Amino acid sequence: MFYLVGSIVLTSYLTLAFKMLEKFHINPFQAIVFNYCTCVVTGSIVNNEFPVHASTIHEDWFGWALLMGCMLVSIFNLLGVTTQKAGVAVASVANKLSLIIPFIFSVYLYNEHITSLKIVGIITALIAVILTCWPSGSFYNKNNPGSSTALLLVILPALLFFSSGLLDTTIKYVEQSLLNEENKNAYLITAFSVAAAIGLILLIFFVIAKRQQFSYKSIVAGICIGVPNYFSLWCLVKVLKRNSGNSSAIIPINNMGIVLFSTIAAWILFREKLSLINWMGILLSIAAIALIAFG
Repeated sequence: MFYLVGSIVLTSYLTLAFKMLEKFHINPFQAIVFNYCTCVVTGSIVNNEFPVHASTIHEDWFGWALLMGCMLVSIFNLLGVTTQKAGVAVASVANKLSLIIPFIFSVYLYNEHITSLKIVGIITALIAVILTCWPSGSFYNKNNPGSSTALLLVILPALLFFSSGLLDTTIKYVEQSLLNEENKNAYLITAFSVAAAIGLILLIFFVIAKRQQFSYKSIVAGICIGVPNYFSLWCLVKVLKRNSGNSSAIIPINNMGIVLFSTIAAWILFREKLSLINWMGILLSIAAIALIAFG
């Protein structure tokens, strides 16, 4: 229970943090880069050493760590943009309702039990994503619904939905097939190192090309995001390992908590305004996750 609550609170914090970056005018990409540098340092401290060595490239999970690192830096930037453009609630629901993708893979790969209620939950989840991401009336009053901006607010959550689902599926597959207590930290830190390396290379290019101006505030922001980010994934891997035969229920329960916690926190902290259609989508998302989890 401790690791499950930790995953819920820390993951919710990450989504909310992107709103704070916008409030303090901190470049989200730079904060994300230093977030992954912080993840590497945090993981090394937890592990009492930097567990990535030359022999790491021969590990069965190394290729998956490279893939996960690329996905992490891409999805985290996508999450940041979606949060700032569409709001915390929309980003959280699109991000966490992606659970239906690893759910389907869990049923297919590991022959986990599927019921009619879970199937109804999957259909409900898809409807919930559409309703939650539907632009509000106030948005249409300010923008042409056929404009590229309106289209962007639909595409961003959709991309976040599918990419987050693929990331969760990757984590589940590697955890189930290749990881144990001895190598899980090495895997996570390798993935974070890849994400940090990619981010630093891009940041150096952007600064040299004068497409971005470096800000020292992004280092502080990266540290504030990076420590919770590492432990959010650490807690998720931990809870999946302890409930390895029931991931089709654990992931939905985890995501249900994240959607609820982040939406309520955004309403209290940022006074986010959602339309009736958006609220219907959020309520449906909770129902969908409950159906998948307990069906």
